[in-house]
Amino acid sequence: MKSLEQFMEELAPVLTAFRRTFHQKPELGFTEYVTTYLIGKELKDLGFTIHLGREALESRDRMGVPPKEYLQLQEKRARMEGVEESWLDKMRGGHTGLVATLDTGKPGPHMAFRFDIDALPIRESTDPCHLPAEENFTSSHDDMMHACGHDGHAAIGLGVATFLTQYKDQLSGTFTLLFQPAEEGGRGAKAMVEKGWLHHVDYFASGHIGIRNTKLGHVYATTNSFLASSKINVTYEGKAAHAGLEPEKGKNALLAAAAASLHLYTIPRHSDGASRINVGKLQAGAGRNIIADKAQLEMETRGETTEINQYMLKEALRILRASGELYGVETVLDVVGDTVEAECNQEWIQWLHEAAEASPIISEIHDVLPLKASEDVTYMINEVQKQGGSATFMVFGTELKNGHHHHAFDFEEGVLQVAVDAFARLILKRSYQKEGVTR
Repeated sequence: MKSLEQFMEELAPVLTAFRRTFHQKPELGFTEYVTTYLIGKELKDLGFTIHLGREALESRDRMGVPPKEYLQLQEKRARMEGVEESWLDKMRGGHTGLVATLDTGKPGPHMAFRFDIDALPIRESTDPCHLPAEENFTSSHDDMMHACGHDGHAAIGLGVATFLTQYKDQLSGTFTLLFQPAEEGGRGAKAMVEKGWLHHVDYFASGHIGIRNTKLGHVYATTNSFLASSKINVTYEGKAAHAGLEPEKGKNALLAAAAASLHLYTIPRHSDGASRINVGKLQAGAGRNIIADKAQLEMETRGETTEINQYMLKEALRILRASGELYGVETVLDVVGDTVEAECNQEWIQWLHEAAEASPIISEIHDVLPLKASEDVTYMINEVQKQGGSATFMVFGTELKNGHHHHAFDFEEGVLQVAVDAFARLILKRSYQKEGVTR
């Protein structure tokens, strides 16, 4: 059996190739048809059992699923990009993502890992200083981009799967890999949790590339300051009229949306902790001389705790409804995403310090990194802990020339190798006979 150092050295170019393939084919939440297919084919070849479509997630617990017409358009695109019909049939209707399982046949702990796979609705930079442009692997899909590192997360997941296959004889217990759709907006994790994949899991770990501009080789063993969050789509429906001839006959949806956008920011901040609100998108009207009969907002609330976020959400919904009443238009509200607070188990700090001592590519372990953002992995962390297991969310350091969700976001590709090395060493440390497991 080759050493872990030799394995990681040979894996590095494979990880880069995986990452660049995913980067060229970004797909938004619940339309990750090609991404799921490519991941699934690799995992089948590695000997994993694949659970696809409704086997992987609870359909009714998905949030913010795109309209049927959009899903059908993306399924047609996926078919043209080579997804086999038998795979597409199982994913149809936005049932993307998959779960892969591996049983060593030896008694031991159940370990689970989550990797998110969706992209963002951003047009990628073509600046020659942007590495994907320089190396010719920019997005091939208009107005879609991997601007948060999930292309890297998918590659890391395949790297972990490769490690598990090659080192299976040295391991014990069972392993579950969750390749989650629709993390952006907090829409996909709960659907996997509700399917039961995290029942009886002893150890759960996930992680994220970047977050802060840090150094390659640095790994944060835990994360805190997860912000609970709610995502809301708002539609104001009024009545169109000629703005010059008979303006009194109109009901102006644009004004309702504009008023709401301003008044939402007047919500008093909560004294018990951090709170956030943002209106990220407003579309309204058809022309300069037409009273706007329709307006749409996309917005979010956040809170340091689930309770604080619920306060922000309650106040936001009140203002949204009041703004519609003020201008005499109908208000349609749809909560399309949700995340909750969570806390990582502290024992992972010691475990990672001990596991990484022999690593030539992990240069420094930090105990914790405050996230100060939202992640629906919190549903998975809470579920594992509720059942008596231990969970963490790591952060893998890299230089960031531009922040997450920026049109020129990128990361040092060496971070892929560092992340797989961290997962692999933790697996070797915790994978032993079940009778010896102590939490």
